[in-house]
Amino acid sequence: MSPALAFAQQNPASAAARSWREMHEPTILREFTDLLAMPNLARDDDNIHKNAAAIIKLLEKRGVKTRLLEVPGAPPVVFGEIVTPGATRTLVFYAHYDGQPLDPKEWATPPWQPVLRDGPLNRDGRVVPLPASGPINPEWRIYARSASDDKAPVIAILTALDALQAARIPLRSNIKLVFEGEEEAGSPHLADIIEKYKVLLGSDVWLICDGPVHQSRRQQIVFGARGIATVDITLYGPNHELHSGHYGNWAPNPAMALAHLLATMKDDDGRVLIDHFYDGVEPLTEIERRAVADAPDVDQDLMRELWLGHTEGGGKKLVELLNVPSLNIRGMSSARTGAGASNVIPSTATATIDMRLVKGIDHNAAEQRVIEHIRKQGYLIVDTEPDAQTRMSHPKVARVQVESGGYNASRTSMDLPISQLVLKTADSARGPVVKLPTMGGSVPLYMIDEILHVPTITVPIANHDNNQHSFNENIRIQNLWDGIELMAALLAM
Repeated sequence: MSPALAFAQQNPASAAARSWREMHEPTILREFTDLLAMPNLARDDDNIHKNAAAIIKLLEKRGVKTRLLEVPGAPPVVFGEIVTPGATRTLVFYAHYDGQPLDPKEWATPPWQPVLRDGPLNRDGRVVPLPASGPINPEWRIYARSASDDKAPVIAILTALDALQAARIPLRSNIKLVFEGEEEAGSPHLADIIEKYKVLLGSDVWLICDGPVHQSRRQQIVFGARGIATVDITLYGPNHELHSGHYGNWAPNPAMALAHLLATMKDDDGRVLIDHFYDGVEPLTEIERRAVADAPDVDQDLMRELWLGHTEGGGKKLVELLNVPSLNIRGMSSARTGAGASNVIPSTATATIDMRLVKGIDHNAAEQRVIEHIRKQGYLIVDTEPDAQTRMSHPKVARVQVESGGYNASRTSMDLPISQLVLKTADSARGPVVKLPTMGGSVPLYMIDEILHVPTITVPIANHDNNQHSFNENIRIQNLWDGIELMAALLAM
């Protein structure tokens, strides 16, 4: 008997979910792939509403009372509620049904045409048909946008409800389901929705069903998430591209200037050199430091998996560095490269940077620290396209635009009774879990904390190598199966 199965049998709800799933694997995957086949970019108003309608239909099929939570200009939040007579606790399960923007040309198969592969694509996984009957190889994977981030938890929750109903396992809490439609766009309207429906969304805890399990494949429970701030920087050269032979060594090259500017922001070991960048970091508590120390050491395995000859961080492990703010270059562009390159001095050069923030650092302050750093390098800062007079009057001009949708980090105490209950429940369903104070990714938990004053705990299910936010996103079938068991245990805890 596998360790995971042994633990699942300790929890009647997860055991029931396993039995139900084993009898209905193809049906579950067909329902899942039907949902994945729907384009789901937050800015695509027509399709995002079709997604919401489809999820409402799936909820109502399970007898869940549903409604849409709406504010002007935002995709709707799909809300579901199950009232349990006599319950004294209310649990909110949060997930999102929108997906990260993409370029379909980068995908091996179209992003909204889900395919089943008999292994990871980077290990020559072949497309295979969905079997008409089970069982299905748990190492196979489904490739599609939002396969892991974040429609898998939606299907896991729905299937868990099926299993609990079939096994006549009663719920012990009131259950509320909150499925957001613009998380990948930065959740710019979530605070407004929470404020408008504050009474409806009241609860004892929000369980955030997003993100990957630990790189060791063990279930992890995470008590916080980083915040985020994003800044676009554009530098200027001549007002049009120039022949690099005729004007090289004379006309300033904005791509080279941008490379120099970005190099002033971090040292060779990854430490950010921007003044006051680390000011305000709220230190971890003793229980949080112990959790970090107890986490499995996967750094060497990850280096082999990712072909890395070195890492940043001055020798610290990945799990330690998740609790430190970071600065990342998302991408850079200037003229063209490769076969499309021209012998030119570019006219402009642009970089987008993001900062992943930890508890204690305000995203507005982080953005201003970057702007001040650029100013200290001798640049005139503008926030709109500079005209000829501005560019000719200053040797160095930078257009700096702060993207909307930034937010702060949040962290829930591991000592709370609800925190301990979630850990105990997850342990009984999935075996000894990895518990961490902070997740590497960003989820707008602070809105829940600041508006509702309710703790948040993240219960992810996706595989760590799911290509989240990139092309060829996927979910390992076993992770979906494990997620169904975990959600059943949490629903019935």
